Parts: sequence; structure tokens; C-alpha cells
Amino acid sequence: MHTNSVHRLAAVAAVIALLGIASSTSAQSTTFPPLNAPPTSLQIPGKLIWADLFTTDAEAATKFYCGVFGWTAVTLEQKGRTYTVFSNAGRPVAGLAPRPKSQSKHPSRWINYVSVMDISATLARVKEAGGDVRAPARNFPDRGRQAIIADSEDSTLGLLESSAGDPPDDEPKPGDWNWFELYAKQPGIATVFYRQVFNYAVSPDTRTERKDDFLLSSGGLERGGVAPLPDRNDAKPGWLGVIRVTELDAKLAQVVALGGEVLLAPHAVAYESRFAIIADSTGGTVGLVEYADNANPANRP
Repeated sequence: MHTNSVHRLAAVAAVIALLGIASSTSAQSTTFPPLNAPPTSLQIPGKLIWADLFTTDAEAATKFYCGVFGWTAVTLEQKGRTYTVFSNAGRPVAGLAPRPKSQSKHPSRWINYVSVMDISATLARVKEAGGDVRAPARNFPDRGRQAIIADSEDSTLGLLESSAGDPPDDEPKPGDWNWFELYAKQPGIATVFYRQVFNYAVSPDTRTERKDDFLLSSGGLERGGVAPLPDRNDAKPGWLGVIRVTELDAKLAQVVALGGEVLLAPHAVAYESRFAIIADSTGGTVGLVEYADNANPANRP
């Protein structure tokens, strides 16, 4: 079995183990907080609205993300299983699920969740498009229905049918997820999967000189990008979540001070922005972006 397959199976095992927490209603402290409080009826299919980190060192990862991004953390526990909810400025933005120590040789990894209106219908389309269902749809009290899939190149993605509505299309604040990028072996073919499954509008990314960069849009807004894999032997297909920050250079210094690593040095990208990729102190990978102007595409001229 390939190493990246082991990683994915470990992540799925962690999700399945987590169901023991999420399915219990015996105590309020053991249920996930809703994405919106009070709940709304807003649904934005195609928007990436949540992310979970799977790691063997929950303590170190919590210290890292709270230290670098100013997130706060609340840990839920039942029957020996724990799940940490990260919030940014009081709004839940991400979760952390511990992995067994037996997986300590494998890096931590993030799984990102996209909003869907009908998770059962979406899972059917995943199979029709050549993907795979890694964790079937389950109900999480106060959160909604979640599942995990793999696309036609085996990149893992979560689905979330929120029972409390989706976060609105406001400008992402520092510490919020701002963008998601899929690195694919064959970007053009990968976009066919996402168009078929999520009804994304696909267009060339004219901000770059490459012919195999694409944008995925829904509701008239760009939701994510698809780009070719970096030319490295260790590069594997997968999604990268990007967090908005201010003072990028200072953030990168914090990353290093807290045991992380700068994998890609900051460089200029679209809209006069600067972008970098880091690994946290446990091996989880995220992107950082610093904007010189408005981060919400809906408010750009």
C-alpha cells in the first residue's frame, strides 16, 4: 500500500472514531457547535466551509494554531475520545481529531469540507464521476450531515450539509479560511470531476501564465483553484487550505518559533497579495495569504 493511501485510511479511521462523540446527545458539551448561531437557512453550495486536522499530537497542534492565528480552542470529550473546536473571533472555523500514536510516523493532515445541499445525491454523483466514498454520510447533532470522499485522482475532500446554514460570503477576516487550492496530476481532467459532482463553473485562471491553472466558481464567486502538482518527486495530489493573515513575514517568524517550517517562501500572487505555504509543528500543511486590498471577490472592482 502506498504511503499516501495509509494517510488517507488513517484519517478516515479517525473520522469514524469521532462519530462516537458526535452522535451522542447525552451532554451538551459533547456536541459540535453549529456553523451559525442562531441558525440560518443560507446555503452556498460549492463553498468550502470547514476543515479538520488529524494529528497524533493534539497538544502541540493546538498550541501552534492558537499561537500563530490567535484561534481559541475548546475540547469536547466522551468515552475517552476527544475533538477540539477552533474558533476565530468567536466563530467556529476548524476542528482537530487525534490520530492513534501508532500513526506517529505519518504527518498530520487537513481535510477540507465543501457545502452541499443534498449529501446523498452528491455521494451518488461522486461514484458516477469515478470517485470513492471514504466515510459515508452521518448526522452530527447541531452540525448537519458529513461525509468524506476521494476524487478521481484520490485527493480527499469532505462534504457538509449544514443544519444551521452556511457562513455568509463576507470578506474573510484574518484567521479565516480564505481560499482552497487543489494540486492535481492532470488539472484539466480533475476539473471535469468537480464540475460533474459539485456543478462548479470552471474557467481558466488568467492570472497565471500556465495553461493548466483553473478556477472553480459557484454562485458567481470563485471558490477555489486547480493547479498542477509541483515538479517534485514527493509531490502528491491534494487540497490545500489557505488562511488569511496580516503581516505575513511576522507570521512566518511565529511559525518557525513555534516549531513549524516555511515550505514555500512568500511570493507575489493575484490582487497584489503575498502567498506562502507552511507546515505546522506536527506536519500539517496550510497556505497563508496577505492581501494588499479587499479579499472578497464580490467587492473587487
